Amino acid sequence: MPLDYPTPFNELTRELRRLPGLGPRSAERCALWLLGHKDARPEPLAAAILAASASIHPCKKCGFFAVSELCEICLQPSRQGREICIIEQSTDILPLERSGVFQGLYHALGGRLAPLDHIGPAQLRIEPLLERLRIEKPTEIILALSADVEGEATTNYLTEILAPFEIRTTRIAHGLPAGGGLEHADQLTLQRALIGRRPA
Repeated sequence: MPLDYPTPFNELTRELRRLPGLGPRSAERCALWLLGHKDARPEPLAAAILAASASIHPCKKCGFFAVSELCEICLQPSRQGREICIIEQSTDILPLERSGVFQGLYHALGGRLAPLDHIGPAQLRIEPLLERLRIEKPTEIILALSADVEGEATTNYLTEILAPFEIRTTRIAHGLPAGGGLEHADQLTLQRALIGRRPA
């Protein structure tokens, strides 16, 4: 029987492999570092993961990360009644915030329309968006979705269903690379995209 690592080690590497970007060899290297390196701190790491998992959840309004019912952005009084920027994922919020251009609110859809992956309107946070628009009556709706086929399809769908609200609807300018998402865009590109937005 070939020699192998002890069972607890193999269980650790199996869990590490579930993380994005970690294959078998990378997971094994991470496990070796966590168990054998002098700078490794596995107990505080495990405690931080458990604490974050227990305390962080999606914001009830926008879908961003929150520790109470609403995130820090949705709690800011100065942003109430302003524009709502619609993005695909909650992780798209920070790049826009860091651009320093946008001072309104956000709404993360939780994805985009992708019929081949069985993702339709019912799988996205579209109904909560429509409810928000009825209650909050923002000054403008900004569509900030990816510039690929699925992003364009989602943008077109939203443009149609938002038309009855008679709220000014714009989309960010195509300063973003085709097929690219917000999370990979640099600050200047995001600034230009927001400033150069046009009617949807």
